Amino acid sequence: MKFLNHKNRLLEISIHVFCWILFFGFPIIMTQSDNGSINWKAFIRFVIVPASLFTIFYINYFLLIPKLLFKDHKRKFIITNIAIIIISSLAIRWWNEMHIQPPPPEMMRHNPPSIIVFIIRDIASMIFSAGLSVAIRLSIRWNETEAARREAVKSMTEAELKNLRNQLNPHFLLNTLNNIYALIAIDCDKAQQAVQELSKLLRYVLYDNQSMYVPLKKEIDFIKNYIELMRIRVSEEVEIETNFNTTENSQTQVAPLIFISLIENAFKHGISPSEKSFIKINISEDNNCISCLIQNSNHPKNTTDKSGSGIGLEQVSKRLELLYPEQYEWKCWLSDNNSVYNSYITINHINTQITDIKS
Repeated sequence: MKFLNHKNRLLEISIHVFCWILFFGFPIIMTQSDNGSINWKAFIRFVIVPASLFTIFYINYFLLIPKLLFKDHKRKFIITNIAIIIISSLAIRWWNEMHIQPPPPEMMRHNPPSIIVFIIRDIASMIFSAGLSVAIRLSIRWNETEAARREAVKSMTEAELKNLRNQLNPHFLLNTLNNIYALIAIDCDKAQQAVQELSKLLRYVLYDNQSMYVPLKKEIDFIKNYIELMRIRVSEEVEIETNFNTTENSQTQVAPLIFISLIENAFKHGISPSEKSFIKINISEDNNCISCLIQNSNHPKNTTDKSGSGIGLEQVSKRLELLYPEQYEWKCWLSDNNSVYNSYITINHINTQITDIKS
């Protein structure tokens, strides 16, 4: 940010210098004779007005605008400018009368303009110079305010995402521990194996996913480990089918744990101890798009089951909105006979979106 501010300041100074060189260059061109020499007396006559415009511009730019206009002293700002413009205009007329010799009578026009015309011209030019200074400073201030607003929104978004991630970790751990608790009463050997699998998952949950984004390969490996942990708990009659159609060692960046709550939900509602059950998980990567389709047999829990409270799904919705605004689609629906529950997420232009957030 400091580098960008320094770069913008150099650009601003360069534009000012270039514009004023052009502005003061015209009197030199106008007073240059055919042999290349410059009539300095004529130059002073022509340059006095540009010099006054230069002075009024920067008196406003560096003093009056930040000290008066930006502090809501608009009346003082206007009165001060009026006084400066009137005094400057009269001073220019006095300088011309005292230091510039009038042209010979034979070169004068029959009806020379009144001095009032020159005073009005000078005042109009000075008002334009002051107004231009105000316009530029207001534009700069607006840009700075907008940049600060974007930075504040970015900070708030990052803080909210961090808070959501911190909530998700214990939520995930609680659900997994409930699964291991259920295994202990059924099969102690499987429970021990589940603890080992859990340690692999915890390493990712507690350490590897602290960044805003992680490589898709790491997220896929985590999902595979989680599914293997769930296989230990469920019976062999439950059909679990997975398909990961992604680039080998994919480094495409994705938000960590963005799909795991959907998979947890599938294991919670897709398995029945007495009926045929299945879970199908498909995650694919295509150019700048990642899609996740999860299908499971629909066996909703009864109202007395407290194994989950829907916190994870609510967090998925919030994180998608914060991380991928207008770049994602999430659909959930039941089949016609209510036997299959479908959850489908697509995240589009994912690489471009991530670049925008980090910048």
